[in-house]
Amino acid sequence: MNNPSIIISILFVVITLLTVWQFYNASHKSKTVIVCLSVWLILQAIIGSTGFYQVVRSVPPRFVLLIGPGLILSVLLLFTKRGRNFMDTLNIQKLTLLHVVRIPVEITLYFVYTANLIPLLMTFEGNNYDIISGLTAPVIYYFVFVRKKIGITALLFWNFVCLGLLINILVIAILSAQTPFQTLAFDQPNIGVTIFPFVWLPSVVVPIVLVSHLAAIRQLIKNRNMAVTAVMNRSI
Repeated sequence: MNNPSIIISILFVVITLLTVWQFYNASHKSKTVIVCLSVWLILQAIIGSTGFYQVVRSVPPRFVLLIGPGLILSVLLLFTKRGRNFMDTLNIQKLTLLHVVRIPVEITLYFVYTANLIPLLMTFEGNNYDIISGLTAPVIYYFVFVRKKIGITALLFWNFVCLGLLINILVIAILSAQTPFQTLAFDQPNIGVTIFPFVWLPSVVVPIVLVSHLAAIRQLIKNRNMAVTAVMNRSI
């Protein structure tokens, strides 16, 4: 096993901080958001630096403790009134641009693969197509919000597709990790994301990307339903 270069590690730190900063901007610079994310970043950095997540034989599997809390919290936002209200206040334009970060994330993952820390199938040369989300994000933003050539339906469809791409790599990453549930990549398991600073990918970056999609989808569905209702009311 090789260690990723210091340049790649620094690059990923920058990527994570940019992701957090863009989400903070999308939240209208909420102090609560930046404080919570900062505390979570520091906590995960401390835990990740101790090698806690690299321990394979533990109950429950420590990989689950790495990836689980952020994902669970992201989904739970949909099931609480306060969570839904928070999602509805997020700036959908900035959430759309946030997904550009998935380009450097995928490039970083490729270099982590070359260090023999993750399997090839977790990269864009394997079964990870998430880079498409990053490449199309500025295009979608331009035609929806700048040129206004396409509308809510197209943006909603794009969010669903990109959410599917995110779920795809999540499943691959989970099934490739060294846990009792591993069914993929036994020759080169997914151990890279258990090492700092890459622990921030499943614990910070992925939950932010997930919330960005869920919030956008919720807002777009609400807006479309309101538009349909308004049309129906005018026709009565």
